[in-house]
Amino acid sequence: MRILLYLATFFLFIANTACGPLKYKPVDAKQFPPDPNERVKKNIEEGRGFRIMGSLDNKTGKFDFASSNPLWKATLDTLDFMPLVSANYSGGIVITDWYSENNSPSESVKITVRFLTNDIRSDALDINIFLKRCQDNMNNCSISQDNSDLVSELKVNILKKATLYKKQAIEKNKKENPYVGADSKGGDAPKEN
Repeated sequence: MRILLYLATFFLFIANTACGPLKYKPVDAKQFPPDPNERVKKNIEEGRGFRIMGSLDNKTGKFDFASSNPLWKATLDTLDFMPLVSANYSGGIVITDWYSENNSPSESVKITVRFLTNDIRSDALDINIFLKRCQDNMNNCSISQDNSDLVSELKVNILKKATLYKKQAIEKNKKENPYVGADSKGGDAPKEN
């Protein structure tokens, strides 16, 4: 019984001393601007509050969703005329089905795009184009890999679109949150400096 009394007294002592930081502190309304945008700006400048989508440390594990990754989005938009066999964002690969124009059913093309990085750079994509040529009523077919000028043109087209999507995302982030740095990774929240 005595131990129980000591424990109760100890917990009451801890509870009373711990409430000091939680006590109400009177605030002068003149110290805070009436405009909410100005209050947000002041709080960010003073380091108050928190960000749900932003990260202070850019080295944390961060997953870009497919809809916000400009390189992924540009690739799918560029290849939208072809049927897809596989589009695996987590595996970083897009594989199209065999595609042929109506004029030449004996020739078809298949494209694979592997993503080596999420950054928009010339070495971010590994693109392979396969050509299938058939003879004798589509029975005798040969498949060859064609890494000619078409691969370069496709890569340039994807990179141009990805750059445009990234610029649009940065402008959107500037409008939505003008108080944070404008550098962005696609459609996600801007990085804080």
